[in-house]
Amino acid sequence: MTFKRIGPEEAAAIRELFFSVFTNAPWNDDWSDGTQLDLYLRDLTGQSNSLAYGLYEGEKLIGVSMGNIKHWYTGVEYCIDEFCILTEKQSQGLGTFFLQEIEKEIGKLGITQMYLQTEATVPAYHFYRKNGFTEMEGHISFFKRISCPKK
Repeated sequence: MTFKRIGPEEAAAIRELFFSVFTNAPWNDDWSDGTQLDLYLRDLTGQSNSLAYGLYEGEKLIGVSMGNIKHWYTGVEYCIDEFCILTEKQSQGLGTFFLQEIEKEIGKLGITQMYLQTEATVPAYHFYRKNGFTEMEGHISFFKRISCPKK
């Protein structure tokens, strides 16, 4: 396994992995709008505060972590927006290995904490708990859909 920092130059491999994982169960996200997907991935990898890592088996990207660096009052955070391992490689310890490598690397950058959100009803919830993440007591996520004129 090879671990390294990645960015927009790996867009095709990131897109392929991300699409294969998140358009299937348990996520079933509808990423049929390829332009929207490309813009989303560029948001996660191509900004000045973006931080993304890849896990490779040979030349093949099998794991990705994408997010950003945030300077918070308690220290510098790595806010993970997306984390995944290729579906057929899951449950082999690779996700735990990948997180451990990320922790080592961000520690060298002076980042003192990781933050992420997931759904309580998916296997990722138990994966993150197993890997030392704790729920933030009293933390609630809000969402509001905005009506926009059609383009």
